[in-house]
Amino acid sequence: MTGGCGFIGSALVRHLCREGRDVLVIDKLTYAGNVESLKEVEGKYTLLKADICDQAAMDRAFEDFQPDTIFHLAAESHVDRSIDGPGEFIRTNIVGTATLLQAALKYWRTHPDFRFQHISTDEVYGTLGADGYFTESTPYSPHSPYSASKASSDHLVRAWHDTYGLPVLITNCSNNYGPYHFPEKLIPLIILNCLDLKPLPVYGQGANVRDWLYVDDHVKALCLVNEKGVSGETYNVGGHNERTNLEVVKTVCAILDDLRPRKDSTKYETLITYVKDRPGHDLRYAIDPAKLMDKLGWRPEENFESGIRKTVKWYLDNEWWWGPIHRNKYGGERLGKG
Repeated sequence: MTGGCGFIGSALVRHLCREGRDVLVIDKLTYAGNVESLKEVEGKYTLLKADICDQAAMDRAFEDFQPDTIFHLAAESHVDRSIDGPGEFIRTNIVGTATLLQAALKYWRTHPDFRFQHISTDEVYGTLGADGYFTESTPYSPHSPYSASKASSDHLVRAWHDTYGLPVLITNCSNNYGPYHFPEKLIPLIILNCLDLKPLPVYGQGANVRDWLYVDDHVKALCLVNEKGVSGETYNVGGHNERTNLEVVKTVCAILDDLRPRKDSTKYETLITYVKDRPGHDLRYAIDPAKLMDKLGWRPEENFESGIRKTVKWYLDNEWWWGPIHRNKYGGERLGKG
């Protein structure tokens, strides 16, 4: 598991460890990698601190651990940070994926039951208008350095399948949310800003639409694809939970009004502040997960209303996790102004 100390990666590690699987976590432990996210399964996994761009280290990891599959989640993932510093996104997301593919190819030639599963994003498809959905056949049209780097990595994975025969699976997911989400992302940022009574930044008029997917539903989809997916195929994972950014912010505010009301009884919504839009901000993402549902039988267990309430409550109950991050790594400052 690459990126197993990140948001989605740690959720997948926790799930696999609870299932009794033997997991090697490979993580560089950059700002967003946090071993504390695996505290629930401490002692049930092996951690290798390494850079996926290190070919020798990746070759050794395959040879020493002898995996039956790799879930490749290691990536620089924040669009705003990619605007400020695209170089690290190119290095990790493109060069790192190519390095892993080379290690996997060498390993697979003596371990034919091995599979390489690459976890990607719906942002590779670009933007939608008011109607329609992304499908597995939607042409790629990335607009940010982040989405362009992930599109490149998707193409590399397909090339290693088509050229060398490496058994690969690709999933492209919509916006994830849930526990252990690094607070640079919209939902945890809004929660923590509310608790600090700081302005709640909304890009533009908050009209940009995203399709929200609870992280544990995504994890179960990944495991299902790994078990039953057809080699060489792509599966889109989405929750059919479209919301504008403004709706998301107002929903979080309303839940906090209920669970942690302000002492002066003022609504958290009064903290909303409209700021200059992100450069190249895609208008709308929406996934059609019909292939995953029809072919493999996946269904999400959470809708947005249930998932977002669980998420807000988790942040209220787990300051031990986010407090040190908030104080020492990222305090909510604006990124990606261009």
